[in-house]
Amino acid sequence: MPGVSSPTPSHTWTVLVFSHRPEVREAVVNAIGRRPAPDVGRVRFREVEGIAEVLAACDAGEVDLAILDGEAQPTGGLGLARQLKDEIADCPPIVVTVRRADDRWLATWSKAEAVLVHPLDPLTAAETVADVLRGITVPATR
Repeated sequence: MPGVSSPTPSHTWTVLVFSHRPEVREAVVNAIGRRPAPDVGRVRFREVEGIAEVLAACDAGEVDLAILDGEAQPTGGLGLARQLKDEIADCPPIVVTVRRADDRWLATWSKAEAVLVHPLDPLTAAETVADVLRGITVPATR
């Protein structure tokens, strides 16, 4: 496809991390790390605690990937993921986090590309995020 290319190891991704709880955002950032895999480049995290910030950033195309806390209050990341997928034509890929492995099915309902279960395993978290990032095509002019 003209004008797009695969990500390179020198590419820097903007990853939005949403939760109303700072300790959850910190756990996500620490589990994934600044370089989830050598072939996908670096990650710059944008931590947010409000729904309005998530909606504005995703709608404006300011993030490459959104990681949403499924347990966030008052609005959880699962419902927010579905809203983003339904309302934003060029929605970034979404990873949702849940507290129970049995809640993985909710990720399918939310239309998220992937799910992570707390407590986060750093190897699984980094691998999951790297897999999602590998599936993104970036504009050649970026």
